[in-house]
Amino acid sequence: MDRADSTAAARLFSARFCAEGVSVSRGGARIVSNISITLEPGDVVILRGPNGSGKTTLLRAFAGLLRIDDGAIRVESAHGSSVSAPVDEPSASLIYCGPQNAAKAALTVDENLRFWAALYDAPEGALETARTAFRLEGYADRLAGALSTGLFRRLGLSRLVLARRPIWFVDEPTASLDASSSETFARYVEDHRAAGGVAVIATHDAFDIAGARKLRLAEEQAA
Repeated sequence: MDRADSTAAARLFSARFCAEGVSVSRGGARIVSNISITLEPGDVVILRGPNGSGKTTLLRAFAGLLRIDDGAIRVESAHGSSVSAPVDEPSASLIYCGPQNAAKAALTVDENLRFWAALYDAPEGALETARTAFRLEGYADRLAGALSTGLFRRLGLSRLVLARRPIWFVDEPTASLDASSSETFARYVEDHRAAGGVAVIATHDAFDIAGARKLRLAEEQAA
């Protein structure tokens, strides 16, 4: 299955993500306060802010990996312009792709890909798409722990291809990537939004997506 086929198969994405007045603390300190955002199918948000402003904390809270202090987070099924209905299993609609890449260093590239394919019940052909998406074919039998930082990041991002979740929260995706790999990731984001998916992407880099909305966290929020 090539990239175009993968996109065509995913055109039923229709999830809406809503955060209302979200505040999160870590270690007893308030990190982010009163964040509200709604993402409709096809929306991409670029999240920026200085170190310590809470970008990672916010993404992890959005993904349900951190408890929020205040506010509400909802995942809904969007039906065009009609009234939305709650999604039965919100976690099945989300994926958080963090800077640690979620790969097992003691497994080979292909072993990691096969594990993710089974975990996400990926359709036939998706593993090959993921393998080629970030040019990992030549490293299939190499231990993930022996990869360069850039290759390890490419392996981590390939998980997005296998998971096929409508809502992406991606933390510093282009850190350590060369220009070609950054462009590859950008193309997959465009495919994802064209399929009705949504994404929030935290970055310090000059990475951008045409038409993406911007959300900037201020350093004072970490005070």
